[in-house]
Amino acid sequence: MTLVGSSAAAQASHDTDPIEWRIGDQLVEYGAAVAEMEARVAAIRAGEAAELCWLLEHPPLYTAGTSARMQDLLAPDRLPVFKTGRGGQYTYHGPGQRIGYVMLDLQRRGPDLRRYIWRLEEWVIQTIARFGIKGERRQGRIGIWVVKPSGAEAKIGAIGVRVRRWVTYHGVAVNLAPDLANFAGIVPCGIRDAGVTSLADLGVRASMSNLDAALIETFEQIFESPRAFRRSKAR
Repeated sequence: MTLVGSSAAAQASHDTDPIEWRIGDQLVEYGAAVAEMEARVAAIRAGEAAELCWLLEHPPLYTAGTSARMQDLLAPDRLPVFKTGRGGQYTYHGPGQRIGYVMLDLQRRGPDLRRYIWRLEEWVIQTIARFGIKGERRQGRIGIWVVKPSGAEAKIGAIGVRVRRWVTYHGVAVNLAPDLANFAGIVPCGIRDAGVTSLADLGVRASMSNLDAALIETFEQIFESPRAFRRSKAR
């Protein structure tokens, strides 16, 4: 295992520490999720908790990242709007969209934020590839893109991160089968000339548990994480 900017001692410690996986089976309110992430980030930095990957869904809402512009909120009364500290602009969260909140210690893994974001993108790309979908990066556009059979470009996965003292939080959103009509209330990620799609929209009939299995299996390959995982009780 190669970790950029990490000492041998830190690498040895990292190799033996399991990552906790938490898989939610109920909708989690956005504000509660942010509060729990912030508490976990502090505990990881203090050495009091393991790194965590949390897979969940939110009730329908729009979130405004640190670069959000008011003119991109097209229907302010359609859904609740939550201002958040993650990077990026407006996005939609709701049932049928798998959120992956990733809390990793980059001080041990290598304090390279650009590399971390590349790995988040690659995580989504390799995950959806298991369902026969080719995900791609686009210069100047955050997230994961696909070319639909019509030839139109559409976004299938969003990326939004925050780092506190080199511990990451927030993460990715993968559209399994959300209500795509709700994206009409915003300009997703500030991009006006491209649409949004999902696995279901592209003809893939997969369950959330199918997607979770793919996310977990690809994670280790992308992040070079320990082989020992432990799962907490779903919530």
